[in-house]
Amino acid sequence: MNRLAFALALALLAPLPLAAQSFTTAAEIRPILEATRGAWLALRRWEGQELLYFTHLESWRCGMAQVRFSVNSTAAARVWDMPPCLTGTATPNAIPADRLPYTELPVEALQTVTVVVVLSDGTELRQDYTRAQILMP
Repeated sequence: MNRLAFALALALLAPLPLAAQSFTTAAEIRPILEATRGAWLALRRWEGQELLYFTHLESWRCGMAQVRFSVNSTAAARVWDMPPCLTGTATPNAIPADRLPYTELPVEALQTVTVVVVLSDGTELRQDYTRAQILMP
């Protein structure tokens, strides 16, 4: 068998590539969020204040119904407003360029933070952090 025939035979026998996932459903993002719990939030000092970043969660928002959080409380009553999912695009979870995915806090105000992610299927994922766990160097 010549090389061309062999290559053609391999191509015909090879499995078809899997369809790309859009990561827009709870089932698609739950394993990612479970594996990355330590990266859901980040805290950074910047120009006399601290910024609490929600960038990671916003990057997977299309499979979420809501994100709630609380600083120095476990109530998680404050809703983090996220931009809509960019359905119909190649990158539905892309964060818009004009979006600021953080909230401003006074320096040293945050000692603990609780976040609850409500997935689009209604299930909730909860994570509690201490300041040291999310403080960026």
